[in-house]
Amino acid sequence: MKENRSHIIQITFILIGAIFVIKLFFIQVLDENYRLAAENNVMQRLIEYPYRGLIYDRNQELIVYNKPVYDLMVVPREAEVSDTTVFCEHLEITLEEFNEKMNKAKSYSWYKPSVFLKQFSNEDFAAMQDLLVDYPGFYIIPRTVRAYPFTGMANALGYIGEISKYRLERDTSRYYRQGDYIGISGLEANYEEPLRGKRGVKYRMVNVRGLEKGSFKEGRLDTLPQIGENLVSTIDINLQEYGETLMEGKVGSVIAIEPSSGEILSFVSAPSYDPNLLTGRSYSEYFKKLSTDSLKPLYNRPLMAMYRPGSIFKVIQALVALEEGVITENTRLRCNRAIIGCHGPHSYENLQGAITNSCNPYFVQVSRRMINQGVTEDTYEDTRIGLEKWRAHVASFGLGSPLGIDLPNEKGGMIPNVSYYDNAYQSKNWKFSNIQSISIGEGENLVVPLQMANFAAIVANRGYFYTPHLIKAIGEHQEPLPKYTERHYTTVDSKYFDVAVEAMAEVVRSGTGQYRAKLPDIEVCGKTGTVQNKDRPDHSVFIAFAPKDDPKIALSVYVEHGGQGARAGAAIAGLMIEKYLKGCTDRTHMEDYVLNGEFIY
Repeated sequence: MKENRSHIIQITFILIGAIFVIKLFFIQVLDENYRLAAENNVMQRLIEYPYRGLIYDRNQELIVYNKPVYDLMVVPREAEVSDTTVFCEHLEITLEEFNEKMNKAKSYSWYKPSVFLKQFSNEDFAAMQDLLVDYPGFYIIPRTVRAYPFTGMANALGYIGEISKYRLERDTSRYYRQGDYIGISGLEANYEEPLRGKRGVKYRMVNVRGLEKGSFKEGRLDTLPQIGENLVSTIDINLQEYGETLMEGKVGSVIAIEPSSGEILSFVSAPSYDPNLLTGRSYSEYFKKLSTDSLKPLYNRPLMAMYRPGSIFKVIQALVALEEGVITENTRLRCNRAIIGCHGPHSYENLQGAITNSCNPYFVQVSRRMINQGVTEDTYEDTRIGLEKWRAHVASFGLGSPLGIDLPNEKGGMIPNVSYYDNAYQSKNWKFSNIQSISIGEGENLVVPLQMANFAAIVANRGYFYTPHLIKAIGEHQEPLPKYTERHYTTVDSKYFDVAVEAMAEVVRSGTGQYRAKLPDIEVCGKTGTVQNKDRPDHSVFIAFAPKDDPKIALSVYVEHGGQGARAGAAIAGLMIEKYLKGCTDRTHMEDYVLNGEFIY
């Protein structure tokens, strides 16, 4: 009996020993979790952020670069702060801020690092290096923010900022993490993927106090960050700066395009802001100030502001009417002011004269012929058929829908169709007399300034355009991006554009644009527009291109409350053309006129 008990005890001890041996073998040889846990006590995983790609202008002038800053990171589980008051004094924060930031870090993760304070300067970083030795769980990682040698073009360039919780949750790529910076607007947002590069990882050994003791496993697990790709923009930064100077103290836009390529030479939104102030630790404070500014400097007017086109729309009406065969270039119509008001001394013009003198009655009568399908009296059905045909022609000029520029938030404007008027009148009982104001660019027509500049480029090209764009090359390859090399033709035959070109040349030669857009040695083609603005002063509009033959620049100018198009719009357009084609302007009196802004009501 005793022998059996001793055998049982021996077997029990053998089994327990075997279990311990097997468990130790499993822990030390098969299971890596314990080894990794031990390594994690001495290993720290650091994200290495790449330099964001640079942006150049069309002449290889650097317009966006990177400036080093430093983020203070915290791992809550490892954080030890013996004297919170002293710690806060060093970082120049309050105790309330300290608690708020620590709670935010803990809510994110007790074990993963997150940003405690961000964007310290080089000087601040130097002062903090020795300080952090006494505070385990806190460490510094280098980052970069954007910097700008020129203070213009902010609305086109856009800005970067910390990714929001909303966007982080919807990041299907799983690339971004809390605290990462991302393009928020403009080119920074549209070209986020090539600009951002690819993160790297560095593993380092630290002691219990968090002091670095060297690389982990001799750096075999480290991966280097990949620098973002550079962008070459289409902008001429000198022309851009000049346009922004001319628009100081004004509200509106100036967009200049190279007709032969669709490349945007200047993209001025006024008022704007200094992009350098949306970087660094002042970001939140300055952004709040911009957001509450009544003049909306963050509002990208070239793409988002929708206006009535005014008299520049008469050129489109003329081209569509020629294509439809309801008039010829020799068609003369009386300036019957009983139909609609007009301006200037003229009475019985042909088509070129009607454009040159911007004759309202002429284009109302032409539109009636076109939309009513040649019927002299208003009929509901003919008007409906004619309007749809008219709208299809107008849409081929890039109006009524976004053009597809490489920027976010582009608006398409509005060119009314049959459905629109059916809804507006709550029936099908409407006719041309109800909608005749669209004949002269008023009424329900809405365009954005980019579309106006693109229309000037269409006339310059005699019937086609390239999609306007701001980036011409990405990375090392300096070839045009393929999607911007396709020509888009209008539905109007190119032979009819000669009439429009001659008429626009005459506008500047001897018509409404002669006093401020006319240049002594460059033949400029243009069209003024004065846009009605209920209960407020009119808006000043001017589109132009130059030279008349082999055009190098096409542009639109829109100055809110600037009065007649022949004043603010024509003056700014003339100066921009002169600056681009000649490199300077001799008309200092015209510069003074624009800079003084006496035409603003």
